Amino acid sequence: MGMTLDGKLVVAISSRALFDFEEENQVFEQNDDHAYMQLQRQRLDVPAKPGVAFSLVKKLLAFNETPSQRVEVVILSRNDPVSGLRVMRSAAHYALPIIRCSFTRGESPWRYLKPLRANLFLSTHLKDVRDALVAGVPAAQVYPHSAHASEAHPTEVRIAFDGDAVLFSDEAEQVYQTRGLSAFQQHETDKAALPLPDGPFKPLLVALHRMQQAAMPHMRIRTALVTARSAPAHERAIRTLMDWNIEVDEAMFLGGLDKGEFLREFEPDFFFDDQTGHIESAARHVPSGHVASGVRNPGDPTP
Repeated sequence: MGMTLDGKLVVAISSRALFDFEEENQVFEQNDDHAYMQLQRQRLDVPAKPGVAFSLVKKLLAFNETPSQRVEVVILSRNDPVSGLRVMRSAAHYALPIIRCSFTRGESPWRYLKPLRANLFLSTHLKDVRDALVAGVPAAQVYPHSAHASEAHPTEVRIAFDGDAVLFSDEAEQVYQTRGLSAFQQHETDKAALPLPDGPFKPLLVALHRMQQAAMPHMRIRTALVTARSAPAHERAIRTLMDWNIEVDEAMFLGGLDKGEFLREFEPDFFFDDQTGHIESAARHVPSGHVASGVRNPGDPTP
């Protein structure tokens, strides 16, 4: 019987999401890929600095410090194989036990998510994120200039999610966009007992909840729902989580207040939202990723 990743939390991540390759990327943007490759070849022995998602990856891999190997992180990158060598050397430098990788030299790598059975895909490339969402994989565009995660919680993975169009479908958001706030509030009050349809990131929340239930002694997961909803629309969100038999540790119903400062206090290793305005606010304080899903995003990738 061959090797399998079944039963693991599988995170696929691009090299720019994991490491800080912004200087090298400027060379790529200004020249052809040969100049970029040459620069990466010259820096093979220079470990790249940690990137936006580094803390998330490092902490998730720490769950494997017991006989139970619960997490697999795979590099899935548009880099060429030579540049990929620096990526893997950098991972080894930081003692990240990453052994699987794919480097496609400019081709979209998202198609390898299906055989990986990935639970999450993080990339700086928006089209790859959209394609992954179409394929049913939770995916987010990492903002490479986001603030890095706090070091205050070394034994706790903290992840924050927006609600509509992320954990939940954008059904209610469509009402808000077409008919306004009052209609949205009435719609959610009328349907308070009816669970919201699944959003693109429900499978990730389910996988994280399963890990929480395993009660690992040395590492924990803490989750938060951070949403622009407010009472009375909060009830349907909570009832939906109850229907899923999933608990989140914190829920913030902010009624349109800026999310960034609240996220600064929660100190997540990553925050996911479908609205670029919220991501730009959050990115000043915490690692952030754009979920290009729902009515707020032209060219919505959801089926």
